[in-house]
Amino acid sequence: MSRFEAKFSELKAAGRKALVPFITAGDPSLESTVPVMHALVAAGADVIELGVPFSDPMADGPVIQRSSERALARGAGLRYVLEAVEVFRQQDDGTPIVLMGYLNPVEIHGAERFAREAVAAGVDGVLLVDLPPEEAEETRAVFDREGLALIALASPTTSPERLRTLCETAQGYLYYVSFAGVTGASDRLDIAAAGERLKQLRTASRVPVMAGFGIKDAASAQAMARDADGVVVGSALVAALADVADAPAAASSFLAPLRAALDG
Repeated sequence: MSRFEAKFSELKAAGRKALVPFITAGDPSLESTVPVMHALVAAGADVIELGVPFSDPMADGPVIQRSSERALARGAGLRYVLEAVEVFRQQDDGTPIVLMGYLNPVEIHGAERFAREAVAAGVDGVLLVDLPPEEAEETRAVFDREGLALIALASPTTSPERLRTLCETAQGYLYYVSFAGVTGASDRLDIAAAGERLKQLRTASRVPVMAGFGIKDAASAQAMARDADGVVVGSALVAALADVADAPAAASSFLAPLRAALDG
């Protein structure tokens, strides 16, 4: 059984929603990444999305863009990210880890080598924002051979035909982008409209459906979780960690109220 299957089975049996925080590897410092990951798990994270810093993060808003720039300036490349996961696994072998990023670093590294090294480090899945499902077959086949899940994205503008493909081929979980736009634009979140779409996706998807984009606090997390299997919180957490002296404490303080809201 994969870490995804074990975690989502555990949550389903307990009647709980998944809480999936996103952080940028290497921000607010190279030394803080692993301690922050552990702090997030202690505060109630079920899965961690670890952002791979990239020079042109076109799907991200200014908060994550700046975070990625800071991390790259510190030297947080792909090798650093994989080493961080490997160190995290020395104490935590159960929490699923998803690398979230863009296709270019994977292609430069070589898809087969990337998948092999990611799995060896302890990565469970990869979400590649700029890899459309129509062009993902070859990458998915390479990842499948190594046991690495390719996480798919769906959005309000995804066509019915593409949605069917996504629901049939989804691995790990299906990430629903709650509105068309970049990360962090919480003012664009329409909970009612997203809820209707999420109900449809959960009926059709072979894997749990997570709702992300625009979730910034306990109230929005609780509202979006009603029609999803869980929620992803990214920009608001990344902003809360920027330039803090004690990043693990800040991560815990941010996430704990969201966990309480989901459980309440």
